[in-house]
Amino acid sequence: MNREIELKLTPFLKWAGGKRWLVSNYREVFPQSYNNYIEPFLGGGAVFFNLNPKKGILSDKNIWLIDTYNAIKMDAEKVYSILRKHHKNHSKEYYYKIRSSKTKNIYTSAAKLIYLNRTCWNGLFRVNLKGEFNVPIGTKNNVIMENDNFSLISERLSNISIVNSDFEKIIDMSEENDLIFVDPPYTVKHDNNGFIKYNEVLFQWEDQIRLRDALVRAQNRGSKIILTNAHHSSISDLYSKEFKLEVVNRKSVMSSISKNRGKCEEYLIMNK
Repeated sequence: MNREIELKLTPFLKWAGGKRWLVSNYREVFPQSYNNYIEPFLGGGAVFFNLNPKKGILSDKNIWLIDTYNAIKMDAEKVYSILRKHHKNHSKEYYYKIRSSKTKNIYTSAAKLIYLNRTCWNGLFRVNLKGEFNVPIGTKNNVIMENDNFSLISERLSNISIVNSDFEKIIDMSEENDLIFVDPPYTVKHDNNGFIKYNEVLFQWEDQIRLRDALVRAQNRGSKIILTNAHHSSISDLYSKEFKLEVVNRKSVMSSISKNRGKCEEYLIMNK
């Protein structure tokens, strides 16, 4: 397959904290050669799709997300055919009907997630205490995108293991010369940022410590580490002894208040 065509493949989901900006502006930090590619916080998979590794492990604790990737890997056309039906029937009433519906199998579940992701408010993924998706409808009506290529996505995933797992188990599987890309929820100590407070429910400070310890073990085995995290003194204190930290900039679009949007700084953390 032509390499130029491969590089045009983009994530099929919009995911909070996505790293398209990272691979667009800081592509040089990623090594050109490595054995397995390991990503324990998959999300939209922007780095995976850009690097196009031939083998590795993709993981996330979100079972709905992992089922979606696996469904496309197994039968992309089946998922896409259901998605086309959602595209044809999309309306406000239909959105809430599908949002509250029960799925029959992994393929209808995958198409439901992609449909909701593309038509809900700001591509946000949020569930209630019962695990039910509860994001309201957004302003976008396009369910089928011009650059959709689910067959190529399926091909790229063919030699990749896709698992629902805690990050520590996946990182501990890394070996010498494997590349680990880590993009956890940005939880820090003592911060009043609302988004970080939300992340604390998903990913506590104790998890940040557990993540650091797992990455130290991986580095000691000879794994290559690239980690993104919040630009905060508590993160610097946590990682600076064992790793190299660089400050990188991204454009923030998450705030609902326009004056709060702009360039935000993050830490890019790598092997010393």
